[in-house]
Amino acid sequence: MLLTLDVGNTIVTAGVYENDRLSATWRFATDVEKLPDEYGVLALSLLQHEGIDPNLVTEAIIACVVPDLEPSFDQMCRRYFKTTPLHVTAGVKTGLRILYDTPREVGADRVAGAVAAIRRYGTPLIVVDLDTTATVFDAINKEGEYLGGAISPGLGIASEALFRRAAKLYRVELDRPKSAIGRNTITAIQSGILFGYVGLIEGIVMRMKAELGEDTRVIGTGGYSAIIARETDVIDKVDQDLTLEGLRLIHELNKG
Repeated sequence: MLLTLDVGNTIVTAGVYENDRLSATWRFATDVEKLPDEYGVLALSLLQHEGIDPNLVTEAIIACVVPDLEPSFDQMCRRYFKTTPLHVTAGVKTGLRILYDTPREVGADRVAGAVAAIRRYGTPLIVVDLDTTATVFDAINKEGEYLGGAISPGLGIASEALFRRAAKLYRVELDRPKSAIGRNTITAIQSGILFGYVGLIEGIVMRMKAELGEDTRVIGTGGYSAIIARETDVIDKVDQDLTLEGLRLIHELNKG
């Protein structure tokens, strides 16, 4: 079995594949203070909770955008799964042609998501990753080349900044308000955050489609993708396992 690890700034998404079938997934908080053994014990307990024998995990691949945590997850894989993980870094075969000015600057998670999106949905494509820390747009042309994209503050940290810096505003549940015009502080915040991000998504997608072509498909992924997709028709498909699938494909490409 293959252990896939997408280590983001706020969330770690993990999955286990048996051949090409995703058997289980988990999401837990990124914590640079955690030691390799702590992550190892957590991984073992998650596997056992799903009824998966940890001894069956014989391979691993890691996409990490938090440099301080790369050694921790590497050590975890070596000690608890007796395997040397593949890290998605420069030099690893991905099958993706990257036309970014500095290809090394493209995050490993963005590369993996693009690889999976091309395989699953064809081209041209826009992948919108709506996570806590950042909202990331990745553009892929009809030739399957990665062109670049856009990066905005994530819905989670933008909301947190609002609550921290505005003395009279407070945290609210991210529920859909009944109308765009909020009649109290709670619904006004909900409207501003939810519909504000819908407007952000629609605006950037419209501009990217003008460059890529109107036949461009838009794939949403990340923790907030489902709630945003319900409010707009510019997202054609939500695929929460996109990055993990990309990691599997990259691992398969590099096995030989």
